[in-house]
Amino acid sequence: MSELRDLIDYVSRALVDLPDQVDVSEIVGEQTTVIELKVDKSDLGKVIGKQGKTARALRTILNAASTKLKKRSVLEIIE
Repeated sequence: MSELRDLIDYVSRALVDLPDQVDVSEIVGEQTTVIELKVDKSDLGKVIGKQGKTARALRTILNAASTKLKKRSVLEIIE
């Protein structure tokens, strides 16, 4: 598991009520890594937040970490 995937997994599990239902997968491309986050439907609102603020914060953290690793990454939240 990569450091970026571990980071999103850790933070997501702390946010939700059903941490066992959190699934984080990683798709590595030539230039960009896509981190896919799947949570239980009941926890989707907690991960997205009001007006997407929590999702935006997750993406900001991911961008900061990926910049440090000199990589480009994108977070996709899957329903």
